[in-house]
Amino acid sequence: MVTSRSRGGRATARLPNLRALHDLFVAGQVDDTYLDSTSLRPVVAASWRRSRATGVDPDIGAAHAASIAVALDEMRSAHPLASALPVIRRLLIEDASDAGVVVAVSAADGTLLWVEGDREARRKAEAMNFVPGADWSESGAGTNAPGTALALDTELQIRGCEHFSRIVAPWNCAAAPVHDPISGALIGAIDLTGGPDVASPQTLALLRATGVAIENHLALLHLRRPAVAEPAGGARLSVLGADRPQWRATDADGNPHTTTLTSRHADILVLLSRHPEGLSADHLAMLLDDNDLDTVTVRAEVSRLRRVIGAEFVASRPYRLLTPIRTDMDDVADALDAGDVDRAVSGYAGALLPKSVSPGVARMRTELSASLRAAVLASGDFRLLRRWLDSPEGRDDRDGWRILHDKTAPGSVMRAQASGHLAGLDFDLA
Repeated sequence: MVTSRSRGGRATARLPNLRALHDLFVAGQVDDTYLDSTSLRPVVAASWRRSRATGVDPDIGAAHAASIAVALDEMRSAHPLASALPVIRRLLIEDASDAGVVVAVSAADGTLLWVEGDREARRKAEAMNFVPGADWSESGAGTNAPGTALALDTELQIRGCEHFSRIVAPWNCAAAPVHDPISGALIGAIDLTGGPDVASPQTLALLRATGVAIENHLALLHLRRPAVAEPAGGARLSVLGADRPQWRATDADGNPHTTTLTSRHADILVLLSRHPEGLSADHLAMLLDDNDLDTVTVRAEVSRLRRVIGAEFVASRPYRLLTPIRTDMDDVADALDAGDVDRAVSGYAGALLPKSVSPGVARMRTELSASLRAAVLASGDFRLLRRWLDSPEGRDDRDGWRILHDKTAPGSVMRAQASGHLAGLDFDLA
């Protein structure tokens, strides 16, 4: 095999030999051990394995149009990177317009939102369906810079025949992920696709700097954006995570108020939000405490709660909410209902009222946590799975760590971490 020496001293295959290795791999004529013994970059080898495992056809190459492409205009207008387009155009697109380079902006799921740059390069890119609305996730198009950058949540370059799809082999591409500066959630990627110049270290540095500029731009917009007040008389309840439960309401004059609630008062509000039909004092007592809490105590607690948050929110006989309240628990549940697991994980600050001993709240806590966990494990998204496993509830999730171990590439850092964590869990059980 003819090789050249990279900057780090690792041999890298020249294009014809890399193409031959790719042909052998997709034909199943070489195993993983042989692949690891070659000069193929480990990050590319791992991506090839994932691409083959998810059934990407290297002969079709071009990604299928994303199912959401019919709503591309709505997706663009609602996407946070829409506000950063002037920054992207100033730093990347203006110089690419006559340089044979295409600039693409994708959503976090790999859907291309904008593809701009050199007119002739864009025309050629259309032949491989590198167009707005197409799915260029790694699972949709195989190894490629924007898709693999999103899969690994890191900037990288994919050169020539390192692409899994043969139709993309004439191109070089580089991409960097972009995150929400407030939540840290992955929101998309920026990509440069073109000729040999795109494979240079300077291109990756430019993309990295552009990503930082975009995130700083979004952070500045957030600081300038006025806080969205709840409608007059409306309220919001924060009950997820270890922080004390918070009640936020806006009065009829538009004045916002924030109150820290006791655990018992938060329990009552969460239970009433689950039972819009109302609860009798006996039923509420049973949901609050399975040790025969008396109704006199319940009535006293509800009376104190009404003094804290306002009598206009809670009615009696039966106890019920007079005005619907919004909770962060609802946000997670709604995201799961919509199939948006990424948003659900981002909104899940932790278990529902973790210090509560209310049996009614404990049931809701278990339902929400189990639903989120099941959605993450079923998503096949290693990034989401790792975020779940890094959470307090996921640290001892043996099934989740086993999935991460079995599905990631041999020799990868992620697989090594999963192996170590599983060993630690086995030690605790010994």
